[in-house]
Amino acid sequence: MERLTIETTPIDGQKPGTSGLRKKTKVFMQTHYLENFVQAIFDGIGGADGKTLVLGGDGRYFGDRAAQVILRMAAANGAARVIVGQGALMSTPAASNLIRKRGTDGGIILSASHNPGGPDEDFGVKFNGPNGGPASEEVTGRIFEATTKLSAYRILEAQDADLSNIGEQTLGDMIVEVVDPVADYAALMEELFDFDAIRALIDGGFRLCFDAMHAVTGPYAKAILEGKLGASEGSVINAVPKPDFGGGHPDPNPVWAKELVDIMGGVNAPDFGAASDGDGDRNMIMGPGMYVAPSDSLAVLAANADLAPAYVKGLAGVARSMPTSQAVDVVADAKGLDCYETPTGWKFFGNLLDDGRITLCGEESAGTGSDHVREKDGLWAVLLWLNILAVKKQGVVELMQAHWADYGRNFYSRHDFEGIETEKAEALMGDLRARLDDLPGKTVAGRSIEAADEFDYHDPVDGSIAKRQGLRVYLDNGGRIVLRLSGTGTSGATLRVYLEDRSEDPATFDRDVQDALGEVIEAAHQIARIEHHTGRTEPDVRA
Repeated sequence: MERLTIETTPIDGQKPGTSGLRKKTKVFMQTHYLENFVQAIFDGIGGADGKTLVLGGDGRYFGDRAAQVILRMAAANGAARVIVGQGALMSTPAASNLIRKRGTDGGIILSASHNPGGPDEDFGVKFNGPNGGPASEEVTGRIFEATTKLSAYRILEAQDADLSNIGEQTLGDMIVEVVDPVADYAALMEELFDFDAIRALIDGGFRLCFDAMHAVTGPYAKAILEGKLGASEGSVINAVPKPDFGGGHPDPNPVWAKELVDIMGGVNAPDFGAASDGDGDRNMIMGPGMYVAPSDSLAVLAANADLAPAYVKGLAGVARSMPTSQAVDVVADAKGLDCYETPTGWKFFGNLLDDGRITLCGEESAGTGSDHVREKDGLWAVLLWLNILAVKKQGVVELMQAHWADYGRNFYSRHDFEGIETEKAEALMGDLRARLDDLPGKTVAGRSIEAADEFDYHDPVDGSIAKRQGLRVYLDNGGRIVLRLSGTGTSGATLRVYLEDRSEDPATFDRDVQDALGEVIEAAHQIARIEHHTGRTEPDVRA
């Protein structure tokens, strides 16, 4: 086996976003593209020499080939050991757990999360640090700087490692340790939750349906929900991971998880429905005929987490991403908990978790998590919901109605305008940014504007500042509009418009969400001049 040094030149556009580098799969398959970025990761973290790393991914197209390249590069860069999931599979939360449990120097995750997969779709690579969470802003910056200065990368000339069998092998001087990607994660879940109570709930006739969307959580859900908890065979649907996610879009929302929505809205629907995304870090929760918005789910979990063994002593505090609805703020206030507002991107929760300031955190884009790992965790959220339902002996609909009766309801929706020309999207944001100071006091669509600003985040732990994290417009009676451009797409720009209104009148709690938000939606279109800048009058996705 020969260590090769391959000459290369920097490739434009390799700046990692909030969740690593995401591009079209064929871009990653171009000559030197993957190798350049992986070498930049190694250079950005101070080299791989003597380090132990975790490697895994969501099984999307090109993941198996990319894993072999990364293993050969890790060996050539002097890594001591790489712990890789069998078949190169490992969910993002499971990777975070393994990084923490084994005390490694970090890990590389091959995923584009909820984005579609396949030769014509998306691929991604991200580095997680020794705490198990996404790379910090500082590390991400060093990785990007390295991409601009590369003159060569190092790779071992060798045969592929055998990733089909659990056990150890060598690749040059490096140990490749192939592990069961489910085992350690399943053991952690059994420590956190009352599996006996959940098992008794299911034994009593409680039926569930979990849609793995042909993504990585299929094996995890089969092992835990059907294997350990006794859900009937077939409770986990679309359970086999596929390189193209079965031709679907592995984003757990009512649009893309339509099969689950139809099941939960049908005759004799199961008592509980859930779905997860491509790499297993997002979740969708449903009851019979009811979709639970992610922001509501976060609030419910915060209000009831102490019913699970891991959180019986209470929560240190909670956090939400800025665009997420303020429903959890109401719970935190009632319980006397600190509530932090962070930018979008799970890395910002990491400092708060590491510092012990919070126990529970979440974001509107179907991500919730706790201090058990440093990533959002879809199956964890499902199990916490099941634990709560088992203890309270309520169904999803009854639990939501009781929650709103206690805390009021924050009607909330996100409207995505996808594939906008980047220049037009930036022009819209620039135009609104320039008018923020003039908005307070004006009335739009029958609602008075009370305040408007751009969100800058001052991290209370390390003092870092993240600027320009979204534009906020506050309306009377608890209304709020947030606009930001997404950093997770691979072509064009996605304008995300977050819409919120609040009611404490029980007579309104059953209103259709889009109807309840009618005035706020109209105000958002007028204030941001969406049609003027983009030509769009309707969003591509309502989440």
